[in-house]
Amino acid sequence: MTHPNLLVELFVEELPPKALQKLGDAFAAVLFEQLQAQGLAAPGSRLTAFASPRRLAAHITEVAPQAADKAVSQKLMPVAVGLDAAGNATPALLKKLAALGADASAVAALRRVPDGKAEVLFHDSTVRGATLSEGLQKALQESIAKLPIPKVMRYQLASGCEQPGWTSVSFVRPAHGLVALHGTEVLLSVKALGLTAGNTTHGHRFEAAVDPVVVTSADSYAQQLAEQGAVIASFAERRAEIVRQLQAAAARVGGGVRPIEDDALLDEVTALVERPNVLICEFEKEFLDVPQECLILTMKANQKYFPLLQADGRLSHQFLVVSNITPADASAVVQGNERVVRPRLADAKFFFDQDRKKTLLSRVESLSKVVYHNKLGTQGERVERVRTIAKAIAEQLFAGIGTHHADLDSAEGEIARDYLLSCVDTAARLSKADLVTDMVGEFPELQGIMGGYYAANDGLAHEVAHAIEDHYKPRFAGDELPRENVGVIVAMADKLETLVGMFGIGNLPTGDRDPFALRRHALGVIRMLVERELPLDLETLLRSAVPAFGDKIEDASVPLADFMYDRLAGSLREQGYSAQEVDAVIALRPQRLSLVQKQLAAVRAFAELPESPALAAANKRVGNILKKAEVAGPVDPHVNPDLLQEEAEKNLYAALQRFVPEADAQFDAGDYTASLQTLAVLRAPVDAFFDDVMVNAEQLDLRLNRQGLLKRLHVAMNRVADLSRLAA
Repeated sequence: MTHPNLLVELFVEELPPKALQKLGDAFAAVLFEQLQAQGLAAPGSRLTAFASPRRLAAHITEVAPQAADKAVSQKLMPVAVGLDAAGNATPALLKKLAALGADASAVAALRRVPDGKAEVLFHDSTVRGATLSEGLQKALQESIAKLPIPKVMRYQLASGCEQPGWTSVSFVRPAHGLVALHGTEVLLSVKALGLTAGNTTHGHRFEAAVDPVVVTSADSYAQQLAEQGAVIASFAERRAEIVRQLQAAAARVGGGVRPIEDDALLDEVTALVERPNVLICEFEKEFLDVPQECLILTMKANQKYFPLLQADGRLSHQFLVVSNITPADASAVVQGNERVVRPRLADAKFFFDQDRKKTLLSRVESLSKVVYHNKLGTQGERVERVRTIAKAIAEQLFAGIGTHHADLDSAEGEIARDYLLSCVDTAARLSKADLVTDMVGEFPELQGIMGGYYAANDGLAHEVAHAIEDHYKPRFAGDELPRENVGVIVAMADKLETLVGMFGIGNLPTGDRDPFALRRHALGVIRMLVERELPLDLETLLRSAVPAFGDKIEDASVPLADFMYDRLAGSLREQGYSAQEVDAVIALRPQRLSLVQKQLAAVRAFAELPESPALAAANKRVGNILKKAEVAGPVDPHVNPDLLQEEAEKNLYAALQRFVPEADAQFDAGDYTASLQTLAVLRAPVDAFFDDVMVNAEQLDLRLNRQGLLKRLHVAMNRVADLSRLAA
C-alpha cells in the first residue's frame, strides 16, 4: 500500500544568507531521520529539502498515517530477585512492572531466559505505533532543536500563547507560518514556535500572483510557489537557474567574457533571492587602472555582483547583478546598481592612488606600532624574525648554486648568489609593509597582493614583487605555490615563524580551534618541501628558526616536528596511500620530505612481492627481540664469523654480506624500489634462521653475536621504511 507524501514548511523572516543552505539541509534531514526512526517514513521514502530566504521546508514520500505496532521485550531482573521461593512477585519486580505500565497480572506471562548460570525474567509487550501527528510533533521539535543556528534570536509571540506580547521563543529568525500537509490533509494538531499547522504560506514579497498561497497538497507545493508565489523553493534549482542566467547574460555581452567562478558568492546570492533575474551593468573604464583584485573584491564582498572576465583573464568594465525582482523595464534597476557601485570603485581608486605616494620601505617603521601578539611583540619584530629565518633557508639553498635542483640553477656564481640573497632579504623585510596601507586597511583580504603591486610601483625587482605577493601562499588546500624560489623561501620563513612562535609560547591548536591556522601553515611548508623537491632537512629547518626569537619562546621544535609529521601522514592518506604504507615511511621520521613519495612507491612495490608478508613479520619479530636486548644497552651490529655455529646463521650472514652492499648502493643512488627488491631474497635465510637458531643462547658471546647479526639485518631492511608496519 502506498501512503501519501508529507510536506512541512516553516515560514520565517529573512534567514542569514551564508547559513541558509546548511539550515535547509539540516532541517529536512533531522525531520526525515526522526520520522524513519519512528517507523512513519517507509524504507524507500525520499527526501527533498527546500530553502529560500523566507522558508525552510521538507517533502517526504510515502509517510504512513500511523506507525506499525512494535513488539518490545524488556529485560527485568534475575528470577532469584524477582520471585520469592513460592514463585510470587517480589516488591522489586512489582515496582519494575509498574514503571512499565503493567501490574501483578503480568507476572504469569513473564518469560524465563537462561543468562549464564542464572535465569532472567523478560516482559513482552506490544507498543502502539505513533500516529503521524504525534510523530511529526516530536520530529519537528527535534529538528528545530538541532538546527545549526549561527546566532539565536529571541522574540515575543503576538498570539497562540498564554501571554501574548510576553511569552518568548528562540529561533534563527521570527517564524510566522507553519504548513503540515499529509497528502491533502492538514495536520492541525502539530504546533511549533507558537504556531499551529495550516496549509497557507506566502510567496514573493512583491511579485506573488496570489497572497496567501493556499497549498492544496504536499505534492503541489513547489509548483504552486513557482506559479502563484513567484518563488523557486529549491535551493539547488534556484542556484542552477542563476548559473544558467549568468552564462546566458555573458553570452549576450559577447567577446568571450565569462562570469567569475566563486561558489561561496553563488551560494550567498542564491540565499538572497527567491526568483533570480540576472541583469547586465557596467562601470567607467577608467576604474580598470586600479588592480583588478581590488575591483573584484569590492564588487563581490560589498555588492554581491558577479564581475565579468575577458578571455585573457583581465577584468571587463561590465558586471552582472542577480536581482530579486523582474520588472517589465529593468533600466531603473540597472542604473541603480551602477550608481551604487561607482562610489565603491572610486574609493578603491582613491586608496590605490594615495598608497602609491609612499614607498613600501617608508612604511616598514610603522609596523613597530602594530601589535602582532602580546607574547611575541609587534609586526615589526615579526618581520625581523622572518628576515632571519629566510636568510638561514636561503643560505642553505643557494650555498651551492649549480649543484642543487634544477629550479635553483637559473643563476651562476657568487654574483647570482648575492643577488638572490638580497632579493630574499628585501622581500622578507617588505612582506608585511602593505598591512599599514589604506587599501589593505579597507580590504584585509588583499594583503600580499597589494604589496606586490606597490613593490612593482617602487621599481623593485620582479622576484621581490612576486615574493611579497606570494608569501602567503598556499592560502588554502589546493592553492598554488609561490612562483619563484625567492617567494618560496619567504613564504616558508613566514609560515615557520608562525609555527615556531606559537608552539614556543604553547599556543597550540585544539580540536576544531586553530585561530592562527597552524595546520594550514604546516601543510604549506610540507607542500613546498615536497613539490619543489627542496634539499632541506625538516627537523634542522625547525631548529634553525628558533634562535630568531631570542628569549621570547621555549624551544618546541620536537613537538612541532611531531605535529608536522602528523599533518604529512594525513595528507598522504588523503592522496590514496594506505595507513600501513604511510606508517611504515613516517615511522622513520624522514628528514628530506622531497623523497617521501619515492619511499612510498618503493614500499608499495615491496608489499606486492610474495616475500613481503614473511619479511614484514620477521622484521617485526627482530624489532621485538632487539628492543628487549637493548634494555641493557645498544646492540653492537658487529658480527664475528668465527662464532657462527649453526648452518642457518652462517647462511644468513653470507646473504647479508652478498646482498646488503648492493641494496645500500641502490639506496644511496635513490633507487629505493630496487633496494627493497634486492633485500627480498633474504626471506629464505631469515625463515631458516628463526626455525633453526636460538637467538638468546646461554653462552654470552654467542647470544651477543646473534643479536648483532639481527641488528645488521634490521638496519639493512629498514633504511627505506619500517617494514614491520606492513605486518598483519
